[in-house]
Amino acid sequence: MEKINTEAAFQGSVRFNEPMASHTTFHVGGPADVWVRPEGSSFPGYAARLLQTAWEEGVPVFILGGGANLVVSDRGIRGIVLDTTGWSGWQIDEASVFFYAGTSVDKATEVCADHDRAGLAFLAGMPGSIGGAIWMNARCYNVSISDVLMETWILNEQFEEEWVPFRQEDFDYKISPFQHRPVLILGGRFKTTPKDRQSLIEEMQQYRNDREAKGHYTLPSAGSAFKNNHAFGKPTGKIIDELGLRGLSQGGAKVADWHGNIIVNTGTATARDIYVLTEIIKKRVKEALGYELDCEILFVGDWS
Repeated sequence: MEKINTEAAFQGSVRFNEPMASHTTFHVGGPADVWVRPEGSSFPGYAARLLQTAWEEGVPVFILGGGANLVVSDRGIRGIVLDTTGWSGWQIDEASVFFYAGTSVDKATEVCADHDRAGLAFLAGMPGSIGGAIWMNARCYNVSISDVLMETWILNEQFEEEWVPFRQEDFDYKISPFQHRPVLILGGRFKTTPKDRQSLIEEMQQYRNDREAKGHYTLPSAGSAFKNNHAFGKPTGKIIDELGLRGLSQGGAKVADWHGNIIVNTGTATARDIYVLTEIIKKRVKEALGYELDCEILFVGDWS
């Protein structure tokens, strides 16, 4: 990667009181005080300046990717939302592919297929960005981002670029080391292997069809609401199903009729509806089975 140019002129969008419902897959959430979406080559330099200035002034900054795993408070987010989706693109060499953090994961799978590269097909049809997938150590179909990640490019705590080599001990089930560091993920490099384009397209379509069959696209949602825990002996969705909680609703939020581990916005849900429904489910499971469910949805913003 080229050295970050912190003098680069700003390109992109800045809006005040921007509704976060427009930037999350749940389609709920109040306004961000300031929403900033840098674009193109100016992104790293501008982000470094913004983060350092905000830190010096005591202004909170929330890093937004594809908005796929979030519920933003009805009151919104105080401070600045730095939207990374204007920082997209890729570079390919003989054995790996590098994606900028704002690239959508679904687009990343298509790029790999177009270049006859296997490794990321399991992400096909998933919402969200590469940066968010690294941060969450996204996992589906028994494959995690950490299974293919080679290194991550970040702005570190000193607002300087840093390459972080992958270390297995730093990652776990839906856990990455970046969840515990106030850093900005700029991109990631992934190992790939040769595979013909047609076979990859067929594999990706199978994943997309499976997501559609499971109702991931039927109504606004964040996909899985709760993490799976192997200690429980079965997937969380099955646990919720067996307790008869499919269809349980709170305001406009509802446990999907077709899957116990998906909460959907039926059209009128508020962020509070979704939060309260997750708490009800956790309480019911705890009372019935003694299990403590771990919410996969991140509740962010002003919940005071």
